[in-house]
Amino acid sequence: MLYWALVFLVVALIAGVFGFGGIASASAGIAQILFVIFLVLFVVAMVARAVRGRAP
Repeated sequence: MLYWALVFLVVALIAGVFGFGGIASASAGIAQILFVIFLVLFVVAMVARAVRGRAP
């Protein structure tokens, strides 16, 4: 998921450089949403690991 967030960020940056504002805005929005989802899932995974304890 982080990979796709970075891909959309790169697409947004390239589109912005070439002047495609609509595509850049849409790609940046998608990248932000994917990054937030990634952060939420990461935090949930860290909490679950802390609650379960160390694996044998």
